[in-house]
Parts: sequence; C-alpha cells; structure tokens
Amino acid sequence: MVISGAMRRWARHAVALVAVGAGARAQSATSARVVPVTIAGSEMRSLASANTGRDYDIYLLLPANYAQNTGKRYPVLYVLDGQWDFKLLASVQGGLLYDKFAPEMIVAGITYSGANPNYDVLRAFDLTTVEVPGNPGSGGAPKFLRFLGDELLPFIDANYRTDPTDRVLLGNSLGGLFTLYTLFTRPGLFRGYVASSPAVTSANRGAFAFEREYAASHSSLPGRVFIAVGEIEPLAQPVREFVEAMKSRSYTGLELESRVIAGERHTGNKPETYNRGLRYVFGGTP
Repeated sequence: MVISGAMRRWARHAVALVAVGAGARAQSATSARVVPVTIAGSEMRSLASANTGRDYDIYLLLPANYAQNTGKRYPVLYVLDGQWDFKLLASVQGGLLYDKFAPEMIVAGITYSGANPNYDVLRAFDLTTVEVPGNPGSGGAPKFLRFLGDELLPFIDANYRTDPTDRVLLGNSLGGLFTLYTLFTRPGLFRGYVASSPAVTSANRGAFAFEREYAASHSSLPGRVFIAVGEIEPLAQPVREFVEAMKSRSYTGLELESRVIAGERHTGNKPETYNRGLRYVFGGTP
C-alpha cells in the first residue's frame, strides 16, 4: 500500500490533536480540587486513660436523625480495632438498618491517638489476657477492660443519648479474644458480643483456661453471643472446640450462635461475620 504525502500530513495532524486532548485532560485532572473523603455523620473524640496510661481516639457514627430525635436513646456498638473496622461496620450496620435487621445505633470505634501509632504493638498490649513471652507489656487486658468499663462507657453515656442496657462489643482475632474475655470477666457489662476468629490459642489456649475458671464457680452467663471463624484458617478447629466447651456448660441466660464461614481465612470472614453477628445479637437469625 502506498501512503501519499497528504495522508502522512493528516496522520501527523491527528496524532497532534490526540496529544493536545490528552494533555488538556491531564491538566484538568491535576488541577481539580482535592478534598478528603469523610463518613457522613461521623466525629472523633479523644480520651486519656488512667488505667492503661494511653490515649485513645474514639470514632463515632451517629444515626442520621440523631440531632432531630432529641428524646430518643440508642444502642451502642463498640468496635475494637477501630482503625481497621470502623469503616466496615459503618457500612454493615447501614445495610442491616436499611433491611430492617437491626435498629438505629451509635457505632463507637476504639483506636489509638498519635500521628503514627504502631497498632500491632499497642493492641498486643491491650487485648492479650496474659503476658506473652518475648513481648514485654503484653497481657494488659485487665487494664484495658477497666478503661472500657470505668472510663469509656461512662464517657459515651454522659455525652451521647445512649441506652446503657443495650451495648454490644465486637472484635476480630485478638479483639475477638478480648470480647470473650470481657464476657467471662465482667458479664452483664454488654448485652451482646460478636467474636470473629477469636485468638483462643493465644497464650497456650488461654481462652479455654478463663472459660474453665468461670464455669467452676458460675452456672449463669447472661448475654447473646455470636462466634464465627473462617473455614480454612488455622483457628477453625480450636474455635469449634471452644464453642463446644461453652455449649457443654448449659449456662443459664446464655444465647449462643456460631458459624464457620465457608472458604474464608482470618480476616476475609469479617464482613459476613459482622453482618450475621449483628443480626443475631439484635434479635434476628444469622
């Protein structure tokens, strides 16, 4: 095929026009105003703990008509590891509210203050129930539970229109372990508990130990509890064993539901666990 000089000139002109157009689009994109994305209806409060000696940021999501419904009080969902899971729970509870599986609620995500907090280190301090060898400062769950029960909950109740009889605690991994620790250490502090992939093998299967200790002197365990684990994660079998141990006690007052999330591992099971867990603790079927 022979290309004439006129065709060559047309081709060069077309390429130039494409380049100009692309440059204009790039300039338009780079000059567009950049603004942070926020979650509507959310705010943050900070709280220094006398019990742990640490500062915490509390992410709060309020119901859409919170300001208008001045006479209404709301359940509160307390989310451990808020730095990771607050955004997820904002979405999950919104869907459950829309589908009428859960009521309007306040969501409180608990995390750490500071410019660059080391979340892995800090949560290992607060969420482990006994000191882990090689991890100085771990085993701080008793102090963190005092912060939760004696400082944070009263602060939220004093500053927001909450229903103190309708609190739910939710956590994953070490957060799930701490959720169960709270259930057995201060029963009645929360009405509902959602434990996702709780680290029941941590500290030489420490969760089994504190459950046995509780069972040795108690026959009642008030609470509505949902425990789930990923089907293909190493915790799958230990969590099943823990659930069976709880069921074998026949605790009065305990409503317990569990689930193995098909095809999921340690963190991938969270969206389904949180969705089904909240459906269950708020009175529905998972």
